[in-house]
Amino acid sequence: MSDDVWIIGAAMTPFGRYGGKDVIDLASEAAQLALGDAGLSVTEIQVLVVGNVAQADKMVAQRLQQQIGQTGIPAFNVANACATGASALRFAMSEIRAGNADMGLVVGVEVMGKAGLIGIRPPNRDRIFEPAGRYGAVMSVEGLLGTGTMPGIFAQLGVEYAGQHDGVGAEQFAKVAVKNHDNSALNPLAQYRKRYSLEEVMAAPMISWPNTNLMCCPTGDGAAAVVVCSAARLRTMDPDTRRRAVKISASAIQTAPWTEGDAALPDINAATRLAAAAAYEAAGIGPSDLDIVELHDCFATAELLHYDNLGLCEPGGAGDFIDSGGPMRNGRTPVNVSGGLLSKGHPLGATGVAGVFEVVTHLRAEAGDRQVPDAKVGLAHVLGLGTVAAIHVLERAANAA
Repeated sequence: MSDDVWIIGAAMTPFGRYGGKDVIDLASEAAQLALGDAGLSVTEIQVLVVGNVAQADKMVAQRLQQQIGQTGIPAFNVANACATGASALRFAMSEIRAGNADMGLVVGVEVMGKAGLIGIRPPNRDRIFEPAGRYGAVMSVEGLLGTGTMPGIFAQLGVEYAGQHDGVGAEQFAKVAVKNHDNSALNPLAQYRKRYSLEEVMAAPMISWPNTNLMCCPTGDGAAAVVVCSAARLRTMDPDTRRRAVKISASAIQTAPWTEGDAALPDINAATRLAAAAAYEAAGIGPSDLDIVELHDCFATAELLHYDNLGLCEPGGAGDFIDSGGPMRNGRTPVNVSGGLLSKGHPLGATGVAGVFEVVTHLRAEAGDRQVPDAKVGLAHVLGLGTVAAIHVLERAANAA
């Protein structure tokens, strides 16, 4: 029996700030939209998986059931940093492949509001010289031995890459932000929809060099959902559902192996490289086969590094890739056509599912003004510091009917 898993429904709320809506409100909206897209009732769902970070211990899945239908099915809550939504999808796939269900609903949701730059903490100014903590330190090493703050980590990793490879500087990183803000202007679900020139991006207030505030993702609220089913169940469904179905050709989640530099700076590259290698092997494709990519651009420097990590360019060639227009909407491999995290937004638990939604929408040729023509194969990537990377390869239906 085929263990293929298919997406037959996909939806997301607009990302932004919802002062009057809570996690359950947004999760319910996305779930109902995805069920409607699949033409299903909640009574047909056999497993529910919800990804959320801030309320991971608050039974969000079960509270969501109280809103959309308590049908007595298994419900699971998943938290895995920024890879939470993608991990929830992977869990639902595992349930289907194990034969525990043939129809599942996956929801990623987060309410962050105006939380500011996550990871920034004031320095410890207390003059206490007693060894304490896991490493027996007598004072905070933050800023003295690397950094643990989000802006600092991705700034330093970008600078490190620029120092190792020719053709990479502040301008190449800024071009990433220009591209993604431009793309978001065509996405009605994006948190911000304003275009900026290269000069405006580079002249914006500096957060952590080379990333200005227009090169950093915003915090916000939102939800996304997908309905997944087994190949056997898909064969019983109506022709239009089969026509719009999108196959999950690969699902890979990897953590970062230990390196000597771990004490100073998390390694965001190794986990993505390992996940990409596993995903390409499982799907039987290579980077050149991708028609669209949604990757984790929490900062502009991150996107440039992931061009290399995902094999979208030659090793060390990320600067040339952006300069040549490779990741543009009409480029060789369009990247973050949604506007990416930089402009679409980054509600932590929702992001992994939202990337899948974007790719699915293009593979179905339903993306409107931002549509990538004749997209057949896409990749959705997320990265959670800690570190974990998740990648899903998606393919347009060919033999589903």
